Amino acid sequence: MTGLLESFQAGFAALPASAIDAQGLGDARRQALALALASGLPGPRSERWKYTPLRALSQRDFRSSAATPAIHPAVLADIPSPRLVFVNGQFDATLSQIADPAPGLSVQPLSQALHANGRDAAAWLGRRFEQVDETFAQFNAALAIEGALVRVEAKAQIAAPVHLVFVGAPSDADVAAHLRHVLVVGENARLTVVEHHLATGAHRHLGNHLVQVQLDSGAHLLHARVQDEDAGATVIARTDAELGADADYRRVDLELGAALSRHELNVELQGARATFGSGGVLLAGGRRHVDTRLGIVHTARDTTCDLLWRGLAADRGRAVFHGGILIREGADGTEAALSNKNLLLSDGAEIDTQPVLEIYADEVKAAHGATIGRLDDQHLFYLRTRGIPETQARALLTLAFAREALGRLRDPVLIEQLSPVLEARLARLETSA
Repeated sequence: MTGLLESFQAGFAALPASAIDAQGLGDARRQALALALASGLPGPRSERWKYTPLRALSQRDFRSSAATPAIHPAVLADIPSPRLVFVNGQFDATLSQIADPAPGLSVQPLSQALHANGRDAAAWLGRRFEQVDETFAQFNAALAIEGALVRVEAKAQIAAPVHLVFVGAPSDADVAAHLRHVLVVGENARLTVVEHHLATGAHRHLGNHLVQVQLDSGAHLLHARVQDEDAGATVIARTDAELGADADYRRVDLELGAALSRHELNVELQGARATFGSGGVLLAGGRRHVDTRLGIVHTARDTTCDLLWRGLAADRGRAVFHGGILIREGADGTEAALSNKNLLLSDGAEIDTQPVLEIYADEVKAAHGATIGRLDDQHLFYLRTRGIPETQARALLTLAFAREALGRLRDPVLIEQLSPVLEARLARLETSA
């Protein structure tokens, strides 16, 4: 057994029995742990993990918890309420602001929800993950006793975004945080959620996040995720979303930080006329490894997905992208489009892209494509002839290339809030290139 698996096993043993067995989940948690330990970490023979080697991570040792360091409130000055704040995986009530939520909105840390209305929360936590390469999801099912539970009642129109903030802070030991999050938007309701993954200093923690999203008929969800962790951190994330009839799910993922980050985004369009729009930016500078895997499944008729992802790699960074679209039998009238374009900004960088399209239905419109290249010399020359220095010209072209992905949100206010974060990270990437 590797050091990582041993530390996760020890972390489970250290959990209070009351947390493990809460709401009758003890047997499910123990089964998930046993399955994860038996499966082990995915290796190079796993198709879903072959571009992301885990050998170095497998030798590391993490504590399951430690004393939560104090965070100065100024760190969150630009993040308004309502917000839930977690520091090194622990809920911080002093930094969170969830009092007096809008009518129809419920925002709770998962630990409180398990006690207040535990049957509902337990239904989500009891999900089983049985594939051999779902080890991190299995560990999450075993170890997650904290996270965010956000629910919107039918027809409620929630104007203010809900902010979920995950702060990595320096501590005496490397910490592994296993967090489960649930977002439920009721029939014909509307919600905006922004995930912030950030750091207040250098650390080498591991975050294992699993997000479950349910959109009922006619529900609308805008979902932005900004992963801007410390350069030494490891972030393993998975999002599973189910869309009902006429539901609309739009999201943007900005993968800007961490030494190793992997996000598996699975969306199933289960109801007729459901739509999914997704944009993303992968930045791989230094020796960063960024891996994103999309699995979009069209089950019902007349559903739509529109995916636009951009990757940039500099120094010795590596970006990996898999864009999978499956149109099942009976999903007639589906429209699906995937565009993945990538920029190599240095000779030592690497980008791997794999668009996959499977169609088992009739009368569909589907297209997918991927490109890898460098900045256009003619475009650079044009800007240089207008008196723009080469460094600034490269920055302008790179920003325009990446910023296009934000348009999938179709929310000008949110786009303008995210743009400075993206621009600042791009400036550092260009400098290092």
